[in-house]
Amino acid sequence: MTLAPAHIEALIARAGAGGGTTDADTIAPHITEWRDKFMGATPLMLTPKDTESVAAILAYANEHTIRVVPQGGNTGLVGGGIPGLEGREEILLSLKKMDRILSVEPESYLLTAEAGATIASVQAAAAAKDRLFPLSLASEGSCTVGGTISTNAGGVHVIRYGTMRRLVAGVEAVLPAGTIIRDLDGLPKNNTGYDLKQLLIGAEGTLGIVTRATLRLAEPERVRHTLWLAVPSPAAALTALSTLKDVTGGRVSAAEIVSAAGLGLVLAHIPGARDPLSSPSPWYLLIEAATTGEDAALETAIMTWLEARMADGTVTDGTLAQSLTEREALWKLRESLSEAQKHEGASIKHDIAVPVTSVPAFLKDGTALIEARWPGARVIAFGHVGDGNIHFNVSVPKGGDGKVFLKEWEAMNAAVHDLVVSMGGSISAEHGIGTLKRGELGRLKPAAELEAMRAIKRALDPKGILNPGVLIPY
Repeated sequence: MTLAPAHIEALIARAGAGGGTTDADTIAPHITEWRDKFMGATPLMLTPKDTESVAAILAYANEHTIRVVPQGGNTGLVGGGIPGLEGREEILLSLKKMDRILSVEPESYLLTAEAGATIASVQAAAAAKDRLFPLSLASEGSCTVGGTISTNAGGVHVIRYGTMRRLVAGVEAVLPAGTIIRDLDGLPKNNTGYDLKQLLIGAEGTLGIVTRATLRLAEPERVRHTLWLAVPSPAAALTALSTLKDVTGGRVSAAEIVSAAGLGLVLAHIPGARDPLSSPSPWYLLIEAATTGEDAALETAIMTWLEARMADGTVTDGTLAQSLTEREALWKLRESLSEAQKHEGASIKHDIAVPVTSVPAFLKDGTALIEARWPGARVIAFGHVGDGNIHFNVSVPKGGDGKVFLKEWEAMNAAVHDLVVSMGGSISAEHGIGTLKRGELGRLKPAAELEAMRAIKRALDPKGILNPGVLIPY
C-alpha cells in the first residue's frame, strides 16, 4: 500500500481522537468477511464518532481522490464492505463507534439512531417504550442500521412489515464530496422534491454514507401463534400460507419453508436441535401469526384451520408452540440452517427471489438443473416463502473436494440466475450485489437500467471514490 503518510495523518486528524489506526492486528477482523470468502487489505481504518467527522474525511478524500469503503457490522456476504479486494488502494471507514440511540417517540412510532447502532439495540430501545421495530435477521446482534439500509435488508417479517426501505422514515447522510444531507423528521407527507433517502437505501454505500436514520416502529406483538408444519410440497406450503392469511385477517408475520435436507443438517450439527414431529416430511413450513393482544377467537380459528388443512392433505402433521421455550426451539431450527451448512463443508449459495406463485416451479426446476449438471451436489433450500425469497444453497457432494467444488461457483450461479430471470425474479433478494454479483448484474440487468445507475453514480460521485467496485458493473 502506498498511501502517503501525510494523507494518513490528515485523515486520522479529521476522524477525531482515537479515530484511526494503521495497526494490522486491529484492522484484520474488519477486512475479512465471516465466511472467509473475501479477504481484503487497507493501510488505514478510520472510526469517526460523529457525522461532522465523516464529512471532513470524505471532503479530504474527495479532494485527493482517495477511495473510501464504508462498513457497518461486517456481516455482509457479497464483498460489499471489504476494502482492497481487487487490488485498488482503499481506506476503510467503520461506523462502529457511531452507535447511539438518539430518540424514541412512541406517540409518533419513530426512533432515531446512529448508523452504527445494531438492529438488536434498536429493537431493545423500541421495546422499552412498548413499541416494535420489526426488522428481524439472524445477524441482528451484529448488523447495523447503516448496513441494513445500504443493503435494503429484509429478514423474516417482510411478509407483514416490508423490507428496510419501508421501515426508513428519514436519513442523514454524507455525500462523496463531504456534503451533509439531513432529513430525519419522518414526515409521512412531504412533497418538496426528490426523496433522496430512496437513492441511498439499497445503494450499498456507493452514493453516500448514511450516518443517522429515523425508523418506523409498530405495535408490539404481544401474542404469537407459532406452528411447525409438515407439508408434502412447496405448492402445499403456499396453499397453507394463503388460507391462514385469510382466517387470521392478514396477521401472518412470518412464513419460512425448510427442506428435509436442510432440517437434516440442523439435526446433525446443531447441539440441542430436535425434530418437533414424529415422522419425516419432504418439506416443512414454519409459520407465525401475531396479535397486539390476547385473542381467543384467533387461536380457535387457527386450530380449526389446521384441522381442515390436515383433513384435505395440505398439511400432513404439525405442532403449535405452547410456550416461549417451544417457540424459540422451532425458530432455532430455521435460524441454524446457515451454521449447519457450514459444518457440512463447502457450499455455493444463491440469494434469489421469484414471484411467490413461481416458488414451487423454481424449486423443482432448480433442483433438476443442479442434479443434471452437478451430480451428487446436494440442494439445501430454505427461505422466506411468503415473499418469494429462497436461499437456494448447494453443498459439496458427500466425500467431495470442497476446493474443487467451489470452482463451479460462477458456472452454477450463472445457470441458477438464468432460471431465476426467466421466471421474472431477482438474483439478489436481500444480501445485495457487492463485488460477488457485479458481473452477473451487468450480464442480466437491462442496459437502460444499468446506464441510469451509472448516471446517478457519476452525478453524486464523479471521482468514483466511494465504495468503488461495488454494485455498479464496469
